[in-house]
Amino acid sequence: MQALPDSLERILTNHNEPDAVFSALLPVLCEVLQCDRCFLYLRNPKNNIGKTAYCWCRNPNAPNVGHDDLRKEPESLPKEDPLFAAALQTKPSVYVEDIETASPDVVNVEFERKSFGHRALIHAHLCRDGLLWGILQPSVFGQPRVWTQSDRAVISQLERRITPLAVTYVKQSILD
Repeated sequence: MQALPDSLERILTNHNEPDAVFSALLPVLCEVLQCDRCFLYLRNPKNNIGKTAYCWCRNPNAPNVGHDDLRKEPESLPKEDPLFAAALQTKPSVYVEDIETASPDVVNVEFERKSFGHRALIHAHLCRDGLLWGILQPSVFGQPRVWTQSDRAVISQLERRITPLAVTYVKQSILD
């Protein structure tokens, strides 16, 4: 298994509170992956309420989609958004190189354009015990992006390492 870049490893080693980790992690992850924006959506799988608690925009033209208000997920969301449906089913994370050419089974291009504005993205699923607790989403605007094996290794390790923190955050902040 490939080691995490030192900058990410330091964050995970030096911080143990979810807020401190997530606040420090997103800007560094954007640099490591050379992404325009990275956000973290956290949700309570028991009541389908969540929020995009953390968002970092490396590119000043990328819209900041972060919000502190808790929102009920629309019942129609899994039908509108195949990526969200895959996450709810705790399927493996999805690496989309270009929303314009991705299969409609994977991406609803109109939904992605309207809701997020990105062109390429990683839809990293933070799952535990068969439940979706969060989605980590690095993305690129304006052009396609090939996600390398190194990118995938970083995300895979982060999924494993930050999922327990996501669960803790939700249990502390997004109560039933």
